[in-house]
Amino acid sequence: MSNNPKNATAQPRVGRALSPNKIDNNLIRLLVILVIVTVVMSLLNKEFFTLETFSSMGFSFPEFGIMAIATMLAMLSGGIDLSLVGIANLAGILAGLVFTKMMPAETANPIGYMLLAIVVALAVGALAGLMNGFNIAKIGIPPILATLGAQQVFIGLAKGITGGPAVFGFPEAFTNLGINSLLGIPIPLIVFALFVVIFYIALNKTTYGLKLYLMGTNPRASAFAGIKNESVIIKTYMFCGIMAAISGLIIMARSNSAKADYGMSYTLQVILIAVLGGVNPSGGFGKISGVVLAVLILQFLSTGFTMLQFPSTARGFIWGAVLLLTMIANFLLNSYGEKKRIKKQIELNN
Repeated sequence: MSNNPKNATAQPRVGRALSPNKIDNNLIRLLVILVIVTVVMSLLNKEFFTLETFSSMGFSFPEFGIMAIATMLAMLSGGIDLSLVGIANLAGILAGLVFTKMMPAETANPIGYMLLAIVVALAVGALAGLMNGFNIAKIGIPPILATLGAQQVFIGLAKGITGGPAVFGFPEAFTNLGINSLLGIPIPLIVFALFVVIFYIALNKTTYGLKLYLMGTNPRASAFAGIKNESVIIKTYMFCGIMAAISGLIIMARSNSAKADYGMSYTLQVILIAVLGGVNPSGGFGKISGVVLAVLILQFLSTGFTMLQFPSTARGFIWGAVLLLTMIANFLLNSYGEKKRIKKQIELNN
């Protein structure tokens, strides 16, 4: 998963360049899987297919769903971001300290401190993302090593600031954002939907999206085309950091606490979501609609396992196995499709 130039003669495959009349087989597969999971879980537990259950899931998955979108961006660039959880927790802790250390206990109107906490979190996310992007684009550290090292730095900073215990005791006006609904829709779900719309537009309707797909497909060719790859990489990881910070704010609002080691399992889950959603780990191909469906599939499975009292200790094994099987299946399907394309091309040439 490197951003080093690839073979300039490679056949480009830009992720958003699907013909309007072409059926996206991956999305169809994901929809079928989602329906199967829903039906099976509903048959196994009659409480699964209820408004209460779906509402509960609407509060749960946005925090890692937004991280999954960030993971998708990093993968589209030909890299990966393993520091998202560390950024989320560090941003949440520093935002939480605004409430616990700066805000007077008798404050009647905490809105100003809420805005300051949000700005602090976003600034932390942006700076962390810029650091990752700089290390990858300018220094040349492979993305997997740069972000893995950064993850440890951010976790270490978070633990050093707090000494280990959680930061808690935030104003009700803030925690309401994580546990309340607007017009019957969970507020975290609204935030997730907003990011889906923003990055759908960014990836499909802007020059940034075109540059990201082209660079991820073939960095050398995109450089020859005049695209500043380093700028695209830095901008991409900055976006990843900001989205991680937003996830951190959702986590602290929903749980009324922030801790250095919260959500450590999310790192594997968001990679699984991106790959299951059809994002090419090598870069240049993937759609946000696939990621959204993969988020829903994983959340439905997780909720179903909880209702069935499935051992939580086995879930890491399941997510890892699903990730490996998904990558193997994608490789086999892509290889089969490539062979068909080459065979068809030979037939046309003859």
